[in-house]
Amino acid sequence: MLKVSENPPMTWPEAESITDFTGEWWVAHTKSRNEKALAQDLIRRGVSYFLPMGWKVRRKSRRTIRSLLPLFAGYLFCCGKEDDRLELLRTDRVANVIEVINQEKFIKELLQIEQAIRAGAPLTPHKYVKKGQKCRVTAGPLLGLEGVAVQTRGAMRLVLQVDMLGQAASVEIDLDMIETLD
Repeated sequence: MLKVSENPPMTWPEAESITDFTGEWWVAHTKSRNEKALAQDLIRRGVSYFLPMGWKVRRKSRRTIRSLLPLFAGYLFCCGKEDDRLELLRTDRVANVIEVINQEKFIKELLQIEQAIRAGAPLTPHKYVKKGQKCRVTAGPLLGLEGVAVQTRGAMRLVLQVDMLGQAASVEIDLDMIETLD
């Protein structure tokens, strides 16, 4: 397990937003538990990436253990030119590179995840939801995020989906801070 200071940054090179990255986006499906190591390799090779992570806290024999884990296990999002894609494959940490057909939609979905992380919202991995009420956040630091509202153990959560991966993350939200979409 890595120390907190040894974790790679969530975006590289560090920028205001992932919209500052230039090039085409790909999804690297990594070999098991290789997301952070791949991110370190990409830093050394000069390839731009986005690796959304969240904290997992657990107790073990009177100790609190905090781990920074990838939000989408087995996936890292890369941006660049064809040469960068080849560098990605040369790392030997990638099982498959998934081509992003609809770049605009994909960037929009990633921007929602990025905005929630920058706002300090505690994102947790969530089951991908196909049916449900589509909602938009109307106030607060998550203003403008769109997702599916679900009720879990007495708390309302907004599920932010990445359709291409068939995965999602969720954040707790107050019911009075969302509006439904048609």
